[in-house]
Amino acid sequence: MTNDEVGARLRHVRLLHGLSQRALAKRAGVVNSTISLIESGQTNPSVGALKRILDAVPIGLAEFFSLTPERSEKAFYASEELVEIGKGRISYRQVGDSLFGRALQLLKERYEPGSDTGRVPLVHDGEEGGIVLSGRLEVTVDDERRVLGPGDAYYFSSRRPHRFRCIGPNPCEVVSACTPPTF
Repeated sequence: MTNDEVGARLRHVRLLHGLSQRALAKRAGVVNSTISLIESGQTNPSVGALKRILDAVPIGLAEFFSLTPERSEKAFYASEELVEIGKGRISYRQVGDSLFGRALQLLKERYEPGSDTGRVPLVHDGEEGGIVLSGRLEVTVDDERRVLGPGDAYYFSSRRPHRFRCIGPNPCEVVSACTPPTF
């Protein structure tokens, strides 16, 4: 099982039990970033660490690994049904409440003026693309940097180091997708 699959399962279980990443981390006695790193597929926990986290839910290892995704037949989502997974000055509103068993993640992103994804570039498996709806977004991929405006788009392998930054006085809105769902 890949890091992404373990992460998607953990997120699914956490959301089923109505827990935030912070609440699960507190219950399990681990730092918040541990849950975030596992769910994003950036780290694969040891069996002992995973058991300690799952004990906080509670769910056993056997049940965790035998979970099968429930296929939602839901095809349409009202704006208020999009799930907020961002924080601070960047909003990521996800279509669908769980990525477990899905091949695609679709987001409506909003960056406040001056906000960015951080000094350390993002790197993860998959591909991603997006279209800027409003505002101006500086996108850096490897050593290439572009400022995109409404109607402009990007698409690249997510294994390439990348970051996003809103420039100018207005918020920037983007519709993006990544596959597999790794964010």
